[in-house]
Amino acid sequence: LEPSCYLNKLPEKFSSETRVLITEPMLATGGTSVAAMGELTQRGIDPAMVRIISVVTAPPALQRLSAAYPTLTIYAAAIDEGLNDRGFIVPGLGDAGDRTFGT
Repeated sequence: LEPSCYLNKLPEKFSSETRVLITEPMLATGGTSVAAMGELTQRGIDPAMVRIISVVTAPPALQRLSAAYPTLTIYAAAIDEGLNDRGFIVPGLGDAGDRTFGT
């Protein structure tokens, strides 16, 4: 349940006024978003200038992100009850990547 970066084309430095919108279909553990936020903040992004938009999320992701980045704003259409032993949101939507890419 740990993210790995396989593509990163972010610029080395952002202007301090840069606003960032992250679209994340499902926020389960928050690991991917925490990693993305780490990359952004290392490049000068203020977490208060970031918005994460999600279809469905779970409390562990919200807790993890709010602890790491208290000024971050997250919008979610639904907050489900939790995660199963595989780190999937319950009841959730199924695997968004599989649905998107037919894998």
